[in-house]
Amino acid sequence: MKEIILGGTGGQGVLTAGTMIAEMAIYKGMNATWSPEYGSAMRGGTASCVVKFGEDRIYCTEKEEADILLAMNDETLLKFGKNIKEGGTVIYNSDLVTVPDDFRKDVKTIPVPCMSLAEEIQHKKGANIIMSGVIVRETGAFSLEEATDGMNDTFKRKGKEKFEALNTKALKLGYDYKS
Repeated sequence: MKEIILGGTGGQGVLTAGTMIAEMAIYKGMNATWSPEYGSAMRGGTASCVVKFGEDRIYCTEKEEADILLAMNDETLLKFGKNIKEGGTVIYNSDLVTVPDDFRKDVKTIPVPCMSLAEEIQHKKGANIIMSGVIVRETGAFSLEEATDGMNDTFKRKGKEKFEALNTKALKLGYDYKS
């Protein structure tokens, strides 16, 4: 089973990214859970979620030891950095997050300037999708094609299929991104 913690400021799309990852797993026939946590304010407050997925039944939706942490802001890195298992991965928004010098050395860190990359492809709200592409690659659980199909299906059900081409481009950019 894979466990991913995603966190950031409300409005950065971490809950959407978490939903998308969970639905990609379901689309592929796996079991998945998505457990959101909301801060005191929607936009501007803290938002995080835990996604678990795999072939086996999932009995606990609480944070345990995550394989991956997505940190879209400094607060997420500091709050959840301890919840990553040894040998796990921290993917962080290098446009906003500074990893302290004394941060854990037993985890892999991947800086991604997702906001800058989103601007480059003219998809201002695509930073979370770029980061989802990095997550997809790092989990090894989905091919890019499976992830793209699952993502597009998720947005189609929300009535947001008009962004399919941009979202597909953003997901691929994240999947292919090398820091």
